[in-house]
Amino acid sequence: MPAVDVESLAVYTNNPPCGAMRGFGVGQVAFALEGCLDRLADRLGLDGWEIRWRNALAEGDRFGTGQKLGPIGLKRTLEAVREAYRGARYAGIACGVKNVGIGNGVDDSGETVLEVTALGAVRIFTGFTEMGQGLLTVMAQTVCEETGLPPAVLEGMVSTRQPVPCGMTTASRGPVLACSATIRAARKLKDALDGVGYRPGPDANEARRSLVRLAGRTFFGEYVCDWTTDIADIDREPVTHLTYGFATQVVILDDQGRLERVVAAHDVGRVMNPLLLEGQIEGAIHMGLGQALTEELPVTDGVIQVTHLGRLGILRARHMPRVECTFIEEPEKEGPYGARGAGEIGTVPTSAAVAGALRSFDRRWRNELPMKDSAAARAILGPERR
Repeated sequence: MPAVDVESLAVYTNNPPCGAMRGFGVGQVAFALEGCLDRLADRLGLDGWEIRWRNALAEGDRFGTGQKLGPIGLKRTLEAVREAYRGARYAGIACGVKNVGIGNGVDDSGETVLEVTALGAVRIFTGFTEMGQGLLTVMAQTVCEETGLPPAVLEGMVSTRQPVPCGMTTASRGPVLACSATIRAARKLKDALDGVGYRPGPDANEARRSLVRLAGRTFFGEYVCDWTTDIADIDREPVTHLTYGFATQVVILDDQGRLERVVAAHDVGRVMNPLLLEGQIEGAIHMGLGQALTEELPVTDGVIQVTHLGRLGILRARHMPRVECTFIEEPEKEGPYGARGAGEIGTVPTSAAVAGALRSFDRRWRNELPMKDSAAARAILGPERR
């Protein structure tokens, strides 16, 4: 749409504050927007894939914030799931987008310090939180890539001993900014290693002998994204965020309406660690399926009514369907090696895709989460929880 008007209302309540659960509320918005698309498609006689294909953003298009997009892989994610969606009897499809970075005119920075120890190791200091996204692993990979050092001599450190402020530590922002900063620090370390005659290779002992000659030295790297525009600045070309991640997911049900398979295609810019990335997406889908079908936190008069984790409807391992991941690499010019970050977007399309699959099974539109009245939810909850 060429004109977008967004109004936001913040409301103070006595309910307990809630966390992000990945995506910072984007999953709830996607559930509504993608549900609208499914209803439009139904009226037009189109399937869910076709209406999304016709309206998918591409390079050069403007996002809702006005930002003109560079190379993006949204249409490639749609192509990757088309056969799975159209080949299933009961399936739902949804797309998702999630910003990376704070943006909106706020300086976004990451800092890294590499410290060489007396024993010939390199400590990688970051102020970002390792929250399971594999941050320290990809930072170590970055040092190896830039210096040729073997992984055995690297130690990841989340510590305040070195001054490495980084702002909020969200799961997508962390690897993008931290690895960009690490590239800069590692290149300084490489110059110093070249100066002592280090020849890159897999021999950890040889690496330690060279590093000992640099003992006590530190190498600082910083990456700052300071070019995003404030939402009140209407005189500049809008660039509200560093980058975005894009995804399409398909949820498939069996003949009894139970979860059978999830097919997830994500444009991640660059796959830095395939195993970690697959784990991120599978874990996110687990959370998204729980949000869609079974999880809830009932609150009455500001008081939480369920205080036992086992009674929140969280999916167990046995409830998980097969998950198939496809990763699209449409490099982001500002990301480390082209990476966009994938820690948050994984849950964004999931609940909407589940709703679409349920609609194809029992022909019912659903407007609220969790969708506990569905066959898929009943199969998970059992008769005692329905």
